[in-house]
Amino acid sequence: MIKPPALKPGDRIAAVSLSWGGPGAIPIRYEAGKRQLEQTFGVELVAAPHALREPEWIQANPAARADDLMWAFQDPSIAAVVSTIGGDDSNRLLPFLDLETLTRNPKVFIGYSDTTVTHLACLKAGLVSFYGPAIMSGFGENGGLFPYMVESVRRVLFQSDPIGPIPENREGWTVERLEWTDPNLQNQKRKCQQSEGWRYLQGSGLTEGRLVGGCLDVLDWMIDTDVWPDASVWEGVILFIETSEMGVPPEVVSRFLRRLSGLGILQSINGILFGRPGGHKLSPDEFDDYDDAILSALSRDGIDIPVITRMDFGHTDPMFVLPYGVSAQIDSDNHTFTILESAVTASAT
Repeated sequence: MIKPPALKPGDRIAAVSLSWGGPGAIPIRYEAGKRQLEQTFGVELVAAPHALREPEWIQANPAARADDLMWAFQDPSIAAVVSTIGGDDSNRLLPFLDLETLTRNPKVFIGYSDTTVTHLACLKAGLVSFYGPAIMSGFGENGGLFPYMVESVRRVLFQSDPIGPIPENREGWTVERLEWTDPNLQNQKRKCQQSEGWRYLQGSGLTEGRLVGGCLDVLDWMIDTDVWPDASVWEGVILFIETSEMGVPPEVVSRFLRRLSGLGILQSINGILFGRPGGHKLSPDEFDDYDDAILSALSRDGIDIPVITRMDFGHTDPMFVLPYGVSAQIDSDNHTFTILESAVTASAT
């Protein structure tokens, strides 16, 4: 895997709208994310040529969205590329992507949810990319950024030392929905629920593997596409998955894992990380059902790999950043999760 250069203050970062045209629909939310990203990390955010177009135009022009991504990777003045928001339409970019452009121009690419499609393209191109916050959801957080997320972004993207142990979020977590179109709510912090810690469902000892995964809803669409990882890529992987804000039920998680079993993937991986289930209508009382669904799917094939659930990535906030293709370790006995290497190279001074 090719690691991109680390980010540093003063870098120019390109915003791309690869799925939904969120910035055109709700410009005040995009501007809030831009402002908080720039002020917190000392970078400059520039919009790709079509990133701020109205959502109807964005939806009708997947080739232009792909062109924006290629533009951002080819422009030597751009140090990183960040998704503005997710959606459900990134798969339409695939015919227009040039994977060699990604390989030849390694730089940080970050986003989550439907951006999973582009992460798989980066993985196919051999480039480390980053499952983490987007401009409008994450960097646009109401009332300022969560310190937990800020620390993760700094550790993973702005320094080239091994990332090390990932702490559990104890600040509280939230899926509260505040209307993005109301500027009066932008400065109102969302209500958080108490963090009860990650759950180590099964496994023992130390387990290592490279990180591959994304949003389960999107991964399921990508099976059999050109960017779906080859069988050899899945060998020894620690699979990270999380569910979208749609609040898919536990049986969907179980069916997805059973589908991976039919492909021989579930038998090849070394562990599973599962993000706290997304969806503002879900109660934490229902989280046990997701744990049970995962264990049930594994037990059908007698698979006894380590599983950690209710982790802080995906469609609840705050989130930590996960780099694709980088080695990580689960310590099932001492209940720790560690990213063993750096995800970026030292940047030029």
